[in-house]
Amino acid sequence: MTRNAQPIYLDGFATMPLAPEARQAMLAAWSDPSNAGSPHILGERAAASVAAARATIAALIGASIAEIVFTSGATEANNLALIGIARWALEAKSARRRIVVSAVEHKAVLEPAFWLRNLGFEIVVAPVDSRGVIDCAALSTLVDEQTLLVSVMAANNETGVLQPMSDVAAICRRSGALIHCDGAQAVGKIPIDVVDLDLDYMSFSSHKMYGPAGVGGLYVSAAAPMPQPLHFGGGQQSGVRPGTEPVPLIIGFGAAARLACDRLDADAGHGSLLACRLLAKLDEYQVACRRITDDASILPGSLSLLVPGVEADDLVALLRATVCISTGSACTNGQVLPSHVLTAMSMDKLEASSVFRVYCGRYNTEAEIDLAATFIADACLRVRHRSGRPDQ
Repeated sequence: MTRNAQPIYLDGFATMPLAPEARQAMLAAWSDPSNAGSPHILGERAAASVAAARATIAALIGASIAEIVFTSGATEANNLALIGIARWALEAKSARRRIVVSAVEHKAVLEPAFWLRNLGFEIVVAPVDSRGVIDCAALSTLVDEQTLLVSVMAANNETGVLQPMSDVAAICRRSGALIHCDGAQAVGKIPIDVVDLDLDYMSFSSHKMYGPAGVGGLYVSAAAPMPQPLHFGGGQQSGVRPGTEPVPLIIGFGAAARLACDRLDADAGHGSLLACRLLAKLDEYQVACRRITDDASILPGSLSLLVPGVEADDLVALLRATVCISTGSACTNGQVLPSHVLTAMSMDKLEASSVFRVYCGRYNTEAEIDLAATFIADACLRVRHRSGRPDQ
């Protein structure tokens, strides 16, 4: 690979490449001033474009148009769901003060949940098994008549594990608890029907499904309470999320959703094929890696791999110019801490430090995967020798 060549991109958990169709749609939208609240012809065009995108996104998840609230992304949508419903409960004088979250949720769910302790809510963390799948038997003991909301993600951002959302919803319904799902990693990658899953709220993000960054949304079931707003302003989107809509970003989001509607099966088959090819090539190069998710259902194209004796952060750093992959570790106060997801899966610090994540997406090719396997195998050998760590 030459110095100026693009690295092979396998970090789709973090963000997806922008679909050319979404890019073209946004470029066209940026050619005109666009405020969907303006009374003139350009304002009407902008409003119509936003409405069309909203309809496409609603169709992608089986929702109605009125149930989609646009946000700046899944982080804001998660905050709106958790904090907004907690504030609704306080205003409605509900006696329910318990919120249950899974141990492997994204920090965009965990942090607002823990913040709600300041408002008097009890936050309970539900465990997962060694594969990262929520323990529904344990969850059923944690959800009771005092539970306001349960938040469980559809697909994990580090492992790709799919959670049994229908089973989670059934547990919630028995106690009358509301259910929120962080669907950022799942929407646009696997079939999602919010009605079939019996969800009250679901967050999603454009840039996780080949759309632009900076826009996402929250599904709010027509049968569920409306979250109290986090912001106040001009009253757009019925005041739930006020502010001028980013019309070009929403148009790009709609274009990406339209592609996803047409390509779900093809993308899933392509991603799964490439992931299997990568594993086979690594095996050919005698890289002793294992999938930490075992037999759990995962996002097509996703891999979370452990290579004994290899420091994953060193591997990522060594590959930074040739293959884009990542880990779930975090640096806090100068210390590299293991991922809370891997810790919840009962991994010790040494094991967790050897895990990296890969996502084979729509625009990856077999040739890229073959070359990536060569780079990864070589880097694993170099990192192991440099660190001096023995195989475990």
